[in-house]
Amino acid sequence: MANFSGYIAADELYDGPYCVLSIVDNRTFRRLIYEVLDHDPTHEDIRRFFRRFQALLQARGLILYGITTDASPLYPVPIAEVFGHVNHQVCEFHTIAELTKAVLRAVAKVRTKLAASLPQLPRGRPSPATRKDAQRGKRLQKQISELYEHRHLFVQHHLTPAEKRTLRRITRGLPQLRTLREIMDEVYRLFDRRCCTHTALAKLARLRQRVRRFKDVGRTLQKLFSPNLEKALTFLNDTLLPSTSNAVERGNRRHRKMQKSVYRVRGREHIVHRIALDMQREAQTQGRLHTTHTLHYARAG
Repeated sequence: MANFSGYIAADELYDGPYCVLSIVDNRTFRRLIYEVLDHDPTHEDIRRFFRRFQALLQARGLILYGITTDASPLYPVPIAEVFGHVNHQVCEFHTIAELTKAVLRAVAKVRTKLAASLPQLPRGRPSPATRKDAQRGKRLQKQISELYEHRHLFVQHHLTPAEKRTLRRITRGLPQLRTLREIMDEVYRLFDRRCCTHTALAKLARLRQRVRRFKDVGRTLQKLFSPNLEKALTFLNDTLLPSTSNAVERGNRRHRKMQKSVYRVRGREHIVHRIALDMQREAQTQGRLHTTHTLHYARAG
């Protein structure tokens, strides 16, 4: 807690029948506090966990400026009750991931509809009467294949000029897919650090109004109307507030990697000890780096 930045990330990690609650400094990437539960967390568990952390802050005279979580419904109510009006940022990565999944599902539905419209032809070489239908079937099949092969172009953040030409070619005759790509561009612009939260919310309101005019697109992008999207724009008013919860996610990934090498029954006590060992390793990071630099300097003469 000596180098506490004032910004934290909180998340839960499920490990078999257990759940690990963690709070990580969102700027130094160091785990600050954790708790292992033997059941799925509830609002009361999160509330008690946050109060433990608040007691640590008060004992050291530290101030919390912002907290980042994923879009889980576990956190908003306990955060408001325990920390009051502290800035609550919903992870930008998780928010955009939900939208990209919805767009890719819409592209898959278009491919399915195109496949259903393929002409039914008899086996063998097409006759003069069915030649046009055969040519149309080949064009449709090629378009379906290209939509699958280049589906990432509908959600990729930045496109090169060549990728833009490819996207225009494969969406010829499919204006709803071009509209989806334009909406994804607008979504990415919402998270531009150069604007403030108020400006981004105004852009979001206009984007929602535009989406409502397209009934098919509106049904696909219901996530655009989630209140989590508005909370994901909180970081624009605070240059020090991280937009993602990558700090705590990285600790969770490291925990899972350690667990893969342990081929035995994992009990609650064992999980607690493994996390404590990981925190000890983090605490010794600066000392190890200093030792490594000293050895390299000595060897270089």
